[in-house]
Amino acid sequence: MKNKKRIFRIIVLMATIVSLFFVPWIILKAILTPLPDTVQAQVHKAINYKLDGIIVYVDQAGKPPAFYAAGYNNRENKVPADPHTLFKIASISKLYIATAVAKLVNKQTLDLDKTLAAYLPEFAERIENADKITLRMLVQHRSGIPNYTDHPDYPWDHPFKNNSDTYQLVLDMPADFEPDEKYSYSNSNYLLLGEIMDKTLGYSHHDYIRNEILKPLELTHTYSLLSEVSLVDVMSGYFVGYEPDIKGNDFIQPGGSMVATAQDVGVFLRALNDGSLLNDDEQAIYSAIYEYGHTGLLPGYSSIARYHKDIDAVVVQFVNTSGGKTWSITEVIYKKILKILRKKLKSEKEGGGN
Repeated sequence: MKNKKRIFRIIVLMATIVSLFFVPWIILKAILTPLPDTVQAQVHKAINYKLDGIIVYVDQAGKPPAFYAAGYNNRENKVPADPHTLFKIASISKLYIATAVAKLVNKQTLDLDKTLAAYLPEFAERIENADKITLRMLVQHRSGIPNYTDHPDYPWDHPFKNNSDTYQLVLDMPADFEPDEKYSYSNSNYLLLGEIMDKTLGYSHHDYIRNEILKPLELTHTYSLLSEVSLVDVMSGYFVGYEPDIKGNDFIQPGGSMVATAQDVGVFLRALNDGSLLNDDEQAIYSAIYEYGHTGLLPGYSSIARYHKDIDAVVVQFVNTSGGKTWSITEVIYKKILKILRKKLKSEKEGGGN
């Protein structure tokens, strides 16, 4: 028995040593650095890991919203990060589209079991399995349609100005798998959902989201497209190894196009999770088709927005640096912020709130 325990310890030690060689030092440093006492201290420490700027918004029940920032909004001009600035929220946009789908399904404007071929017959012969792929599968990333952003010809440095150009990267391409066979995240699904909503509504789904989601929540700092705002009001974006500010790159595709402040995202997320945005029938539909939090990633921008039930808190984190090891670092920072919030809440409960 003693020999077995000794062998086990040796195996664990060897595994630890091997992992040190494969985990980049900067990530390991972020993980092993002692946890500070406050969120603001952790936000300041984030800049030590080659992040240009970071914004954090915390909405915890029973407390006023808290805003944190460190680093630069604009690196070249050394403009400090502002927690109230606009940010490209990338795929967090998918939460708004999924919410719109739930509302339209409830109104019987859309049908979760209707096929892609039925909604967009012009693609019936050009997207494999279009007659089997349902609206539900598109929302849930279970369609098997290839992800257009994985295509080697996707122009990250000069984004398409028309969605019709984006379609060319997936039309006539073989499916990744049979419909509903498995889950595989694909931006193509939400590109098609935007097209379906536009065609079914007879007007832009952006207008629907604005009228049915943003206005009721009084989200006056949330926009469907970068072109709706002045670039001066948008946080700069940087990619590791590339010096210029790339915030001018305009990604118009549905499911990745929105711009908002951290607070607006937080208010939306709180309403989506606490049931104040959707009625009971809409909430039941939403719960069956999509998730309640999301991450986002575009060149120069990474974001995490989630609700954490155990501490009844919405935590939104924006970082204006991408590439290299930055995504892993942002995840580590986010997890550390949650640890601080949990530790503080536990301390308050043990101290009777004092």
